[in-house]
Amino acid sequence: MTRWTSWWHALSGPAKFRAYTRFTFQGALAAVIVAMAVTARSPWSVLGIVVAGLAAVLAVEARTDFALSAESVSPRLAVPVAATVSAAVWLTCVVVTRLAGDESVATQARLTGGYAAVLAAFAIVSFLPHRWWVLLGLSLATGLAFASSPATGLGAAALTLIAGGFLIGTTLLTVWGLRVVDELEHAKEVEAELQVAEERLRFSRDLHDVVGRGFSAIAVKSELAVALSRSGDTGRAAAEMDEVRTLAVESMGQMRTLVRGYRGIDLISEVAGARSLLSAAGCRLVVEGDPAEVPARFHEVAAWVVREGTTNIVEHSSATAAALTFGDGGMSLRNDRPRAPAGERSGLRGLAERLAAVGATLDVHATADEFSLEILWEHE
Repeated sequence: MTRWTSWWHALSGPAKFRAYTRFTFQGALAAVIVAMAVTARSPWSVLGIVVAGLAAVLAVEARTDFALSAESVSPRLAVPVAATVSAAVWLTCVVVTRLAGDESVATQARLTGGYAAVLAAFAIVSFLPHRWWVLLGLSLATGLAFASSPATGLGAAALTLIAGGFLIGTTLLTVWGLRVVDELEHAKEVEAELQVAEERLRFSRDLHDVVGRGFSAIAVKSELAVALSRSGDTGRAAAEMDEVRTLAVESMGQMRTLVRGYRGIDLISEVAGARSLLSAAGCRLVVEGDPAEVPARFHEVAAWVVREGTTNIVEHSSATAAALTFGDGGMSLRNDRPRAPAGERSGLRGLAERLAAVGATLDVHATADEFSLEILWEHE
């Protein structure tokens, strides 16, 4: 039981909905088959219902959205086989109805044939392009084939149409629900990717704004120094080159500051951004402790841990839950459902170097079910 519970909790929300839909749909089909078999009064009628039911199950297993098995059956083979078996049961019932001398046998044949038509509508006709016209034709054929009088024929056609229409409608609503879940999940993935792309664009824009002007000035002053040197004004050329050196040093300093901190990285803002980004990716972030209580000398590096850890969750996991914990002696970031071993990721290596520079350490723990970053720092 624990294994099944763990399997269920490991699934994301959309995956749980898909699994629930598969089980309930197949369960409803099985319940319909059992209910039909219970009403039959002869062994051969029960056998016909079971055979038609198995054909319906085969047709449903050929649909990826409703298949319970890990490897779905090929629709090219399964659906024609299921349709052929259902048609054979239906035609057999028609023949028995017409040739039976006993009215009770004919009644059981009509019942079994009607059930076979309804099961076919549920599992086969529901997925056809012109399903409503096919259902209408199947209902009329059932009414004509099993009619003992115009009234009974009309009643049989109406019952088949109503039952089949209800089941087809239920199937279409279920398929629609699955499509909506798929679209929402895809939209969350796209939103997360767009947020990551937007952050990269912001960084590239900031990098251009910070160092672009400096490099432009360096290029202009270098050309001026060359021209002055060629004209013999070495004094002014040397002064221009001194300015070029100063600009280069300033630009490099600005670039290092930008790369290290994205223009003053802030821990509180990073926590809020992480919650927003992970929520867009379908992952719920729980924050334990107060980020404001992190010692001042570790604020910047803690913000980098949140940023790099959040990026790591988005890019290397299918997480549905994450926990960010702040304490007196360190912090941690954990998430479920990692997709691959940690390996030698450049982001984690860079994070470890940042932590080492301020006297903190990084421990990475990875299992099949959880990935975590543990950061310890010295008390002030």
